[in-house]
Formats: sequence, structure tokens, C-alpha cells
Amino acid sequence: MKRILITAMLCLALGSIGLAQQNDNDAPATVEDVENYMQVIHSHEIMQQMVDAMSKPMHKMVHDEYMKDKSKLPADFEARLDKMMDDMLKDMPFDEMMQASIPVYQKHFTKGDLGALTVFYSSPTGQKVLHEMPAIMADSMNAMMPIMQRQMEKVTQRVQDEMEAMLKESQKKPGQEPAATPATQN
Repeated sequence: MKRILITAMLCLALGSIGLAQQNDNDAPATVEDVENYMQVIHSHEIMQQMVDAMSKPMHKMVHDEYMKDKSKLPADFEARLDKMMDDMLKDMPFDEMMQASIPVYQKHFTKGDLGALTVFYSSPTGQKVLHEMPAIMADSMNAMMPIMQRQMEKVTQRVQDEMEAMLKESQKKPGQEPAATPATQN
């Protein structure tokens, strides 16, 4: 009987410890939990690396947009544009941005979630993911850029076609049938 009572008490004690741990994992993440996670993932350095990696594709996209008609621009426009973009990226308020994101992490992750993520990103595989992510993002941007440009050209053409059709329709005299728009022709 004594043995059964001790076993029951031991089970209750161990069960309550497990329940407390489970409840602790489900607890809302604290500011400290988020800051610890951000430190483990080297968030400041990662953000800087991602900005550096995305800088080249961003420069190309802006140049493609604004340098179409170089003859109408000042001779030093390209250099001034590059400097402006570099300054903008260099002056990015990373610390302020990270502080602003803490409540977002607290909203979406529990204490247990951030604990598990911290353990993963502290592992060699997690560190490799962090190390490779900026290059992955840069390579992805380079791979996606032609697709995005092609899509933007389609959207631009469709908007132009729709505008032309609307202009033609608005110029018709009252009593005439409205012109079909490219969207209604399909």
C-alpha cells in the first residue's frame, strides 16, 4: 500500500512538472525570448548581408527604369542615382526596425516556438541556413527579375490597351454602341 501511494505521488509530481513545462512552452513569448532568438540568428548582420546582396539587383532594376533615355538626363545622373541608393541602403535603421518587429514575433510565436527555433538556429545546420540565406535571396532575385519584368510589361500593356479602349469609347457619339474592350474580347 505504501509503495502504491509513493508511486502515485511520484506520478503526480512528474506529471505536474511536465504539465508546467507544456504550459510554459505555450506561454506568450517575452521580449527577452525574441531578443535571444534575434541574437542567435544574427539578425542585424543577416539584414545587412541581405541588403548588400539585394543591392545589385535593385540598382539594375532602378537603372533599367530611369536610364532608358540617358540623353535627356544630366551627365552625372547615374552616379548621383547610385550614391542616393547606396546612402539609402546604408542609412537603414536596422535596430529600430528590429525593435519594431519584436511585438510581431510575440504575436506569432510562443515561448516554446522561439525556444525550438533558437535551438535549431544554434545548430550547425541552422547556422548554415543563416550563412547561405543572403546568397540564396540574391540568386533568387536574379532568377526572378526577368519573370517579374515580363509580368510588369504584360500589366503595363494591358493598362495601355484598356486606356485606349476607354478613350475610344468616350469619344463615341451618343446612341452608338460602345467599343469592345480587350478584356471583353477574350
